[in-house]
Amino acid sequence: MTPAHPLWIDRFAGLARLDAETKAHILAEAALVNVPKGAVIFGPGKSPENMLFLLDGTVRVQQVSDSGREILLYRINAGESCVLTTACLLAYEDYAAEGVAETDVAAAALPRSVFDALVAASAEFRSFVFSAFSKRITDLFLVIDEVAFQRVDVRLAQGLLDLAGAGDHLAVTHQQLAVDLGTAREVVSRQMQEFQRRGWVQLARGSVDIVNRDALRQLAGR
Repeated sequence: MTPAHPLWIDRFAGLARLDAETKAHILAEAALVNVPKGAVIFGPGKSPENMLFLLDGTVRVQQVSDSGREILLYRINAGESCVLTTACLLAYEDYAAEGVAETDVAAAALPRSVFDALVAASAEFRSFVFSAFSKRITDLFLVIDEVAFQRVDVRLAQGLLDLAGAGDHLAVTHQQLAVDLGTAREVVSRQMQEFQRRGWVQLARGSVDIVNRDALRQLAGR
Protein backbone atom coordinates (compact mmCIF):
# COMPACT_ATOMS: atom_id res chain seq x y z
CA MET A 1 0.00 0.00 0.00
CA THR A 2 1.14 3.56 -0.75
CA PRO A 3 0.23 6.84 0.96
CA ALA A 4 -3.08 8.25 -0.25
CA HIS A 5 -3.19 11.62 -2.02
CA PRO A 6 -4.27 14.29 0.50
CA LEU A 7 -7.06 15.63 -1.72
CA TRP A 8 -9.04 12.37 -1.52
CA ILE A 9 -10.59 13.28 1.81
CA ASP A 10 -12.44 16.24 0.29
CA ARG A 11 -14.40 13.87 -1.98
CA PHE A 12 -16.35 12.67 1.07
CA ALA A 13 -18.62 15.45 2.33
CA GLY A 14 -18.71 14.16 5.90
CA LEU A 15 -14.93 13.89 6.13
CA ALA A 16 -14.37 17.30 4.56
CA ARG A 17 -16.21 18.84 7.53
CA LEU A 18 -13.84 17.33 10.10
CA ASP A 19 -11.51 19.61 12.03
CA ALA A 20 -8.02 20.07 10.63
CA GLU A 21 -6.33 17.90 13.27
CA THR A 22 -8.63 14.92 12.67
CA LYS A 23 -8.28 15.20 8.90
CA ALA A 24 -4.50 15.34 9.21
CA HIS A 25 -4.58 12.22 11.39
CA ILE A 26 -6.70 10.33 8.84
CA LEU A 27 -4.45 11.39 5.96
CA ALA A 28 -1.35 10.29 7.87
CA GLU A 29 -2.78 6.84 8.62
CA ALA A 30 -4.67 6.04 5.40
CA ALA A 31 -3.00 4.22 2.51
CA LEU A 32 -3.94 3.87 -1.15
CA VAL A 33 -4.89 0.40 -2.37
CA ASN A 34 -5.49 -0.65 -5.98
CA VAL A 35 -7.61 -3.68 -6.82
CA PRO A 36 -7.98 -5.15 -10.33
CA LYS A 37 -11.35 -5.77 -11.97
CA GLY A 38 -12.89 -9.08 -10.91
CA ALA A 39 -10.93 -9.42 -7.66
CA VAL A 40 -12.79 -10.42 -4.49
CA ILE A 41 -12.11 -7.65 -1.97
CA PHE A 42 -13.79 -9.33 0.98
CA GLY A 43 -15.86 -12.44 1.60
CA PRO A 44 -17.87 -14.41 4.17
CA GLY A 45 -15.96 -15.46 7.26
CA LYS A 46 -13.27 -12.81 6.85
CA SER A 47 -12.79 -9.97 9.31
CA PRO A 48 -12.31 -6.40 8.02
CA GLU A 49 -8.88 -4.92 8.66
CA ASN A 50 -9.58 -1.48 7.19
CA MET A 51 -12.39 0.92 6.44
CA LEU A 52 -12.30 1.54 2.70
CA PHE A 53 -13.19 4.86 1.06
CA LEU A 54 -13.72 4.28 -2.66
CA LEU A 55 -11.88 6.80 -4.83
CA ASP A 56 -12.33 5.30 -8.29
CA GLY A 57 -14.28 2.38 -9.74
CA THR A 58 -17.26 0.33 -8.62
CA VAL A 59 -17.59 -2.52 -6.12
CA ARG A 60 -20.51 -4.97 -6.16
CA VAL A 61 -21.60 -6.29 -2.76
CA GLN A 62 -23.55 -9.53 -3.10
CA GLN A 63 -24.87 -12.46 -1.13
CA VAL A 64 -24.07 -15.96 -2.41
CA SER A 65 -26.20 -18.93 -1.35
CA ASP A 66 -24.91 -22.45 -0.72
CA SER A 67 -26.23 -23.42 -4.15
CA GLY A 68 -24.19 -20.65 -5.78
CA ARG A 69 -27.07 -18.28 -6.50
CA GLU A 70 -26.07 -14.63 -6.20
CA ILE A 71 -28.12 -11.58 -5.30
CA LEU A 72 -26.89 -8.01 -5.56
CA LEU A 73 -27.25 -6.11 -2.29
CA TYR A 74 -25.81 -2.78 -3.43
CA ARG A 75 -22.98 -1.16 -5.35
CA ILE A 76 -20.30 1.11 -3.92
CA ASN A 77 -19.33 3.98 -6.21
CA ALA A 78 -16.53 6.52 -6.03
CA GLY A 79 -17.07 8.88 -3.11
CA GLU A 80 -18.77 6.23 -0.95
CA SER A 81 -17.78 3.84 1.82
CA CYS A 82 -18.99 0.28 2.40
CA VAL A 83 -21.79 -0.05 4.96
CA LEU A 84 -21.16 -3.78 5.41
CA THR A 85 -17.55 -3.08 6.31
CA THR A 86 -18.71 -0.35 8.68
CA ALA A 87 -21.18 -2.70 10.36
CA CYS A 88 -18.56 -5.43 10.76
CA LEU A 89 -16.03 -2.97 12.17
CA LEU A 90 -18.53 -1.61 14.70
CA ALA A 91 -19.79 -5.04 15.78
CA TYR A 92 -16.44 -6.88 15.54
CA GLU A 93 -18.12 -9.41 13.25
CA ASP A 94 -16.94 -11.24 10.14
CA TYR A 95 -18.34 -10.47 6.71
CA ALA A 96 -21.54 -12.30 5.70
CA ALA A 97 -21.38 -11.27 2.03
CA GLU A 98 -18.71 -10.64 -0.58
CA GLY A 99 -17.45 -7.55 -2.34
CA VAL A 100 -16.20 -7.87 -5.91
CA ALA A 101 -14.47 -5.18 -7.98
CA GLU A 102 -16.67 -4.57 -11.04
CA THR A 103 -13.96 -2.30 -12.45
CA ASP A 104 -10.39 -1.51 -11.52
CA VAL A 105 -10.68 0.07 -8.09
CA ALA A 106 -8.68 2.61 -6.10
CA ALA A 107 -9.50 3.17 -2.44
CA ALA A 108 -8.11 4.80 0.69
CA ALA A 109 -7.74 2.23 3.48
CA LEU A 110 -8.02 3.40 7.09
CA PRO A 111 -6.73 0.79 9.59
CA ARG A 112 -9.21 -0.68 12.03
CA SER A 113 -7.36 0.68 15.07
CA VAL A 114 -7.60 4.23 13.69
CA PHE A 115 -11.28 3.74 12.83
CA ASP A 116 -12.01 2.57 16.39
CA ALA A 117 -10.16 5.54 17.90
CA LEU A 118 -11.95 8.06 15.68
CA VAL A 119 -15.40 6.61 16.43
CA ALA A 120 -14.63 6.92 20.14
CA ALA A 121 -13.11 10.41 20.03
CA SER A 122 -14.71 12.38 17.18
CA ALA A 123 -18.41 13.26 17.11
CA GLU A 124 -18.04 14.50 13.53
CA PHE A 125 -16.51 11.21 12.38
CA ARG A 126 -19.26 9.26 14.14
CA SER A 127 -21.83 11.42 12.37
CA PHE A 128 -20.22 10.62 9.01
CA VAL A 129 -20.16 6.89 9.75
CA PHE A 130 -23.76 6.61 10.94
CA SER A 131 -25.16 8.93 8.26
CA ALA A 132 -23.70 6.73 5.52
CA PHE A 133 -24.84 3.64 7.42
CA SER A 134 -28.46 4.78 7.73
CA LYS A 135 -28.70 5.75 4.06
CA ARG A 136 -27.49 2.35 2.91
CA ILE A 137 -29.81 0.51 5.29
CA THR A 138 -32.70 2.33 3.59
CA ASP A 139 -31.36 1.18 0.22
CA LEU A 140 -31.24 -2.42 1.47
CA PHE A 141 -34.89 -2.28 2.51
CA LEU A 142 -35.71 -1.17 -1.04
CA VAL A 143 -33.81 -4.19 -2.38
CA ILE A 144 -35.84 -6.50 -0.13
CA ASP A 145 -39.07 -4.85 -1.28
CA GLU A 146 -38.13 -5.21 -4.94
CA VAL A 147 -37.08 -8.85 -4.69
CA ALA A 148 -40.09 -9.86 -2.60
CA PHE A 149 -42.90 -7.86 -4.13
CA GLN A 150 -42.10 -6.43 -7.59
CA ARG A 151 -42.60 -8.34 -10.84
CA VAL A 152 -39.46 -9.51 -12.60
CA ASP A 153 -40.38 -7.85 -15.91
CA VAL A 154 -40.79 -4.47 -14.18
CA ARG A 155 -37.49 -4.81 -12.32
CA LEU A 156 -35.73 -5.97 -15.49
CA ALA A 157 -36.98 -2.94 -17.41
CA GLN A 158 -35.80 -0.69 -14.59
CA GLY A 159 -32.43 -2.44 -14.51
CA LEU A 160 -31.88 -2.11 -18.26
CA LEU A 161 -32.68 1.60 -18.17
CA ASP A 162 -30.39 2.19 -15.18
CA LEU A 163 -27.47 0.31 -16.74
CA ALA A 164 -27.91 1.96 -20.14
CA GLY A 165 -27.97 5.50 -18.80
CA ALA A 166 -28.20 7.86 -21.77
CA GLY A 167 -27.04 5.19 -24.23
CA ASP A 168 -28.77 2.27 -25.88
CA HIS A 169 -26.03 -0.42 -25.88
CA LEU A 170 -25.27 -2.56 -22.84
CA ALA A 171 -22.35 -4.99 -22.61
CA VAL A 172 -24.03 -7.30 -20.13
CA THR A 173 -24.92 -10.99 -19.89
CA HIS A 174 -28.17 -12.55 -18.74
CA GLN A 175 -26.29 -14.00 -15.76
CA GLN A 176 -25.12 -10.53 -14.70
CA LEU A 177 -28.67 -9.21 -14.96
CA ALA A 178 -29.93 -12.17 -12.93
CA VAL A 179 -27.45 -11.39 -10.15
CA ASP A 180 -28.58 -7.77 -10.10
CA LEU A 181 -32.23 -8.83 -9.86
CA GLY A 182 -31.72 -11.68 -7.43
CA THR A 183 -33.31 -14.26 -9.71
CA ALA A 184 -32.28 -17.17 -11.95
CA ARG A 185 -30.59 -16.68 -15.31
CA GLU A 186 -33.31 -18.71 -17.01
CA VAL A 187 -35.96 -16.30 -15.74
CA VAL A 188 -34.07 -13.32 -17.15
CA SER A 189 -33.47 -15.09 -20.48
CA ARG A 190 -37.18 -15.84 -20.91
CA GLN A 191 -38.12 -12.26 -20.12
CA MET A 192 -35.45 -10.85 -22.44
CA GLN A 193 -36.76 -13.04 -25.25
CA GLU A 194 -40.21 -11.60 -24.61
CA PHE A 195 -38.83 -8.05 -24.69
CA GLN A 196 -37.17 -8.85 -28.01
CA ARG A 197 -40.39 -10.37 -29.40
CA ARG A 198 -42.17 -7.12 -28.56
CA GLY A 199 -39.50 -5.13 -30.36
CA TRP A 200 -38.19 -3.44 -27.22
CA VAL A 201 -34.64 -4.82 -27.30
CA GLN A 202 -32.24 -6.57 -29.65
CA LEU A 203 -30.22 -9.40 -28.12
CA ALA A 204 -26.71 -10.54 -29.00
CA ARG A 205 -24.16 -12.68 -27.20
CA GLY A 206 -22.99 -10.71 -24.16
CA SER A 207 -24.88 -7.54 -25.08
CA VAL A 208 -28.30 -5.89 -25.31
CA ASP A 209 -29.42 -2.99 -27.49
CA ILE A 210 -32.44 -0.96 -26.42
CA VAL A 211 -34.75 -0.43 -29.39
CA ASN A 212 -37.86 1.02 -27.73
CA ARG A 213 -36.85 3.02 -24.67
CA ASP A 214 -40.35 4.48 -24.23
CA ALA A 215 -41.90 1.02 -23.87
CA LEU A 216 -39.36 0.06 -21.20
CA ARG A 217 -39.98 3.33 -19.38
CA GLN A 218 -43.73 2.74 -19.40
CA LEU A 219 -43.29 -0.76 -17.97
CA ALA A 220 -40.82 0.54 -15.38
CA GLY A 221 -43.26 3.27 -14.32
CA ARG A 222 -41.01 6.14 -15.33
